[in-house]
Amino acid sequence: MEIRPLHDRVFVKRLEESESKVGSIIIPDSAKEKPQQANVICVGSGKLLESGERASMDVKAGDRILFGKYSGAEIKVGGEEYLILREDEILAVLE
Repeated sequence: MEIRPLHDRVFVKRLEESESKVGSIIIPDSAKEKPQQANVICVGSGKLLESGERASMDVKAGDRILFGKYSGAEIKVGGEEYLILREDEILAVLE
């Protein structure tokens, strides 16, 4: 299945955080916070403006981004978890 986000939406895959241990405390996976960084898989065509033109997207496929903790909608495709979020929910592009 191929996914193509619409308008100003961005299709991303969360980056897995490396496991860090402090002393001998082990935190179970269910208690860990989800990472707030992701790789952009594909982007929509841009937001439709009142003039009928499309605004260009500031992110592109392959960018590494930072987004808010409660941003986007989580979906599962082919057994893997992805996230679809609006471009304005993206906080920064990591370079």
